Amino acid sequence: MLLQIFRNMDPLTDPVIYAIPFFLIAIGTELYINWKEKLELYEKKEALSSIGMGIGSLIIDILTKGLAFGTYTIIFNHFHFFNIGWHWWAWVLILFADDFTFYWHHRLSHEIRVLWAAHVNHHSSQTMNLATALRQSWGEQFYKYIWWCWMPLVGFEPLMMLMMMSLSLIYQYWVHTELIKKLPAWYEFIFNTPSHHRVHHASNIRYLDQNHAGILIIWDRLFGTFAAERDDEKLIYGITKNIETFNLFKIASHEYIDLGKDVHRAPKFSDELKYIFYPPGWSHDGPDLTARNLRKQLKNKEK
Repeated sequence: MLLQIFRNMDPLTDPVIYAIPFFLIAIGTELYINWKEKLELYEKKEALSSIGMGIGSLIIDILTKGLAFGTYTIIFNHFHFFNIGWHWWAWVLILFADDFTFYWHHRLSHEIRVLWAAHVNHHSSQTMNLATALRQSWGEQFYKYIWWCWMPLVGFEPLMMLMMMSLSLIYQYWVHTELIKKLPAWYEFIFNTPSHHRVHHASNIRYLDQNHAGILIIWDRLFGTFAAERDDEKLIYGITKNIETFNLFKIASHEYIDLGKDVHRAPKFSDELKYIFYPPGWSHDGPDLTARNLRKQLKNKEK
């Protein structure tokens, strides 16, 4: 049964395959502008490590996406409440359903340390360019599809779901750039843009854990995680404690190692659990360096 399910998942239906030439052309264009204008948007070794992380993530995703498709198909075939189908309006519904799911998956990947240990890879680049978009997590691929399991249950077709996830991934590619400044106000209000996503990748205290949007920025506005890019503060990319390495395995594993060390030194079992499930920056014996507390301190200082 599972083999038959996997056979039904034609890889040529994945929009990402057809977007690869666009990705390459876009990087080439950005590199040319970077060279011509002497912008210093790229650091060679960092860009290569981002591409390497992307290739590794793609290899892992071949397996995990197949397992996800099989799981979604079993849920849809045996447990769905409705059958939404492939109507035009189903694409509107799935856009909102997928993007809402991505928002919470992404937000919690910043707010729960064991999830951050997987996601931090994407934020470890100290430059912001289209190569950074390819710096995808290896660890996330093993669990991220779980967040979408509710969708086949309510009646979304599994293949449609994976296609929508790929379309979202394609959209999120172009927002990783400094070349595009602000877009029209109406677009900035509804959609994720390079301006919004630069904020998300910044390690400035006021910007930590903000703008988790995939396609629609409305979720951040609704749930209190929106921050607008300011002209009076230079964006500093990377993480609060940069790892200073281009080694792919260190990039992929460094936060898991740090998490393990913190769990090991925790005096109580309850503290071990807190290190795992509390936000990054929590400590049983040190200052509260969680993003929420740091932003609160900054806000009080600026009053």
